[in-house]
Amino acid sequence: MRFSFSRGFGAVLLLLLLGGGAGAWWLWVPSTLAQQVAEVSIEPGTSPKEVAAAVARSGVAVNPTLLYWWFRLSGQSRQIRAGSYEWSGQTSPWQILQKLVRGDASSGSVTLVEGWNIRQVREALRKADRLKPDTAQLSDAQLMQNLGRPGDHPEGRFFPDTYTFSKGSSDTAVLRRAMRAMDKHLATAWTERNPKVPLQTPEQALILASIIEKETGKISEQPEISAVFHNRLILGMRLQTDPTVIYGMGTRFDGNIRKSDLTTDTPYNTYTREGLPPSPISMPGKAAIQAALHPAPSKALYFVARGDGSSEFSATLEAHNRAVNKYQRAP
Repeated sequence: MRFSFSRGFGAVLLLLLLGGGAGAWWLWVPSTLAQQVAEVSIEPGTSPKEVAAAVARSGVAVNPTLLYWWFRLSGQSRQIRAGSYEWSGQTSPWQILQKLVRGDASSGSVTLVEGWNIRQVREALRKADRLKPDTAQLSDAQLMQNLGRPGDHPEGRFFPDTYTFSKGSSDTAVLRRAMRAMDKHLATAWTERNPKVPLQTPEQALILASIIEKETGKISEQPEISAVFHNRLILGMRLQTDPTVIYGMGTRFDGNIRKSDLTTDTPYNTYTREGLPPSPISMPGKAAIQAALHPAPSKALYFVARGDGSSEFSATLEAHNRAVNKYQRAP
């Protein structure tokens, strides 16, 4: 009996040693990359399990389950820092964790601003220091092809935020992150939308949000402006919003909008055409997306700028004309 016990204990000890040796070997063996550079963005509050999955999705050839348990067993899982990380060449699970814990992340950042159009987005990327301009020579169509969205209009597809990156990162990676962020915000907002809104698709919500974003920088007024557009859509009225006209003018816009511009038909002229324009006209922020899907309970059909950054809302044309006379035609 004693011999059998000793032999069994020895076998278990041997297995533990072999397992420990295999574990140590796994920690230090470099993992290959699916492409030249693997980039991953860790947002604040991301769990260790989600971090491990994100690293694996980025192109590092590592088992996400094993990586997660390495994070846990190391005792450093709570020390992983948010940020944008980049791996090139080969890297081991040990090196992955050390990089995440040290916060050896990005060396630059670029801010995409609410209300920007795609030309402004691309110009900001071109000027960003330490960011490789891989998309600089691409047309808008080629850009979307490169991002895996062939045929999509690029306007409004990227979420406005500040994006950090490592030295030498590609602007393609930044745009891909911004595109995924917009997809996520839009999908969540669409799921939680007011069921009474007349919008049929998330795309329509994005288009309307882009108009709301351009109509006002006053976030508190966005739900009321959304209500005006929703009320008009329900009644079959034209939206008659200047930002869409300006967008349709493109580079012809010189800072002034004239009566002739309002009557010149383009796909984006909501004075001459009914319904929503064919694509977003700007990059809406989270508040504008929420407003598009949660309009204020209002019967307003018109609004006019007061000149102080706020707007006067009216439910009838007569009231609107009085507001126009008061705020726009006063001596």
